[in-house]
Amino acid sequence: MSSIERNEPRTERATTHESPEQSEFGGGVDVLPEAEQSVPARRGGASQDGASTAEGRVVGVNGNLVTVEFEKPVTQNEVAYAGLETPEGKLELKAEVIRVRGRYADLQVFEDTVGLAAGDRVRFTGELLSVELGPGLLTRVYDGLQNPLEDMAEELGFFLGRGHYFKALDRSTRWDFTPKAEVGAWLRPGDTVGTVPESVFEHRIMVPFSFGVGEERSRYRLVEIKPNGSYTVDEVVAVVEDEHGERLDVTMVQTWPVKIPIRDYAERLKPSEPMVTKVRIIDSFFPVALGGTYCVPGPFGAGKTVIQQITSRHAAVDVVVLAACGERAGEVVETIRTFPELEDPRTGRSLMERTCIICNTSSMPVAAREASVYTAVTIAEYYRQMGLNVLLLADSTSRWAQALREMSGRLEEIPGEEAFPAYLESVIASFYERGGMLRLRDGSFGSVTIGGTVSPAGGNFEEPVTQSTLKVVGAFHGLSRERSDARRYPAIEPLESWSKYRSVVDEEQLRAARRVLEKGREVSQMMKVLGEEGTPIEDFIVYLKSEFLDAAYLQQDAFDKVDGATDAERQRRMFSCMARLLEYDYTFEAKDAARRFFQRLTQMYRDWNRIPMHDAEFLDMEKRLKEQAEEAAHV
Repeated sequence: MSSIERNEPRTERATTHESPEQSEFGGGVDVLPEAEQSVPARRGGASQDGASTAEGRVVGVNGNLVTVEFEKPVTQNEVAYAGLETPEGKLELKAEVIRVRGRYADLQVFEDTVGLAAGDRVRFTGELLSVELGPGLLTRVYDGLQNPLEDMAEELGFFLGRGHYFKALDRSTRWDFTPKAEVGAWLRPGDTVGTVPESVFEHRIMVPFSFGVGEERSRYRLVEIKPNGSYTVDEVVAVVEDEHGERLDVTMVQTWPVKIPIRDYAERLKPSEPMVTKVRIIDSFFPVALGGTYCVPGPFGAGKTVIQQITSRHAAVDVVVLAACGERAGEVVETIRTFPELEDPRTGRSLMERTCIICNTSSMPVAAREASVYTAVTIAEYYRQMGLNVLLLADSTSRWAQALREMSGRLEEIPGEEAFPAYLESVIASFYERGGMLRLRDGSFGSVTIGGTVSPAGGNFEEPVTQSTLKVVGAFHGLSRERSDARRYPAIEPLESWSKYRSVVDEEQLRAARRVLEKGREVSQMMKVLGEEGTPIEDFIVYLKSEFLDAAYLQQDAFDKVDGATDAERQRRMFSCMARLLEYDYTFEAKDAARRFFQRLTQMYRDWNRIPMHDAEFLDMEKRLKEQAEEAAHV
């Protein structure tokens, strides 16, 4: 399997590349072999506390791209800290190795590099860019590097300073631990040793995924486990012993490299079960499967963020991870303020209790945008390992691609279309491939469904990011400026969008409804040339049918408690009725009579949308709709 398919960091063997600058460190040095890069780095030269002795000095700065000359081996995607002196004292700026050339490494710095100069020292950590995983991730708002923004704001104020990094998980909170494994049991990475309550489900404390990486059959015997009690995330709750007798501690917190997928499961399954969003045009016409992927491209103001918020609230998933990647700060602030106030329809509690937000706005450092999407998908994979269904919403992948383009330009790589990197397609594909439905080793199932919004300039779906995304996703929800301007919500264009997944409604009825929309569009285009007077009444009735389907079923009132969220059972019932109404062969003497009939039918159906399904009035309205249609069709 290729490195792209595995979504592992790209490995480059260093060469004896010579630089015009005078070197103070000997000859060229090789980077580590790929096998040693597959885990949070364990290499010679690291001290007992995990700090690396590898150092280098800055030889060039180009924006957030810093070229460093090093003396000891470094690893692709390794984290480093560039030090600089400021009036406030010495700062260390976090960076990641993105290319190695002989004894020179190119680093992308996640902070503003003002003041960084040639000769400044760089400290390599020996660790890949990683995140902390454990109880307490939900309800939190992090930046792209998993710094908790609330803690940063409390200490630093409104403006976040450079060089400040915080622990992702609260070290003082105590969690009620319940052991689930017995002493003597043989376990593998990802197996559960105990649970703690988080939100409305049990958070599994697992054997760290990093144990035995690269050893497919690695097993560990549980030799100690703490009894029921309250512990912090740093306290040892279990001790395991490998097959060589080495003992390893298990705490509630573990780290994992963001650019390497978590693969501790029994089987990867094909997504088949629909993820009900309660948005009719999505569930009925362009469905998304649990473990599937989809994209929502559209121009500015077409409603991408609104659709994401509606989906995150009503989708049939356990956990929602939002990655605000490069979006405007105003939209992100609105999301952060709104979510704690929204009621989760599944639990009746705050929606934020099952949500984690990774926030990297357009005003934050551009380089951190890339880290933010990988941080989000790693957290999503972590909760999938607990047998939960997770929805990851990335807004917007266009801003992420722009960050890749900027860095590719500074690396002086050969550009692709519109100056995006030539490897854009493979990077986007490797991100979406981390979604999926899994069967875990304990027999439970978990999924990560990935939905990414795309913001093409001018709403042009032919641009590279949109086209690269369409090649790998399973559903396409294209937003239309015309529908948005016409106040047709959701503004998903029904004749351009598509889905490869199974709908919640009858497939034969769905195909018939799509034919009505297609014929209605053809008649509408003809009417723009010939006018209504030059259109035969038979064609005019087809046009009215398509408008009726659009206005009554495809559009929803998000502010109405009933119409704003339509479950699968109600969709099947109402769409079946809609299909029968569209089948009738209506006859009218004049176009005005036909228009009045469909206007009345549309208003009745819209009223029906607002009636709870268990009310007696629901059945009465369904009967009245059929009677009206049969009368007009002379049935």
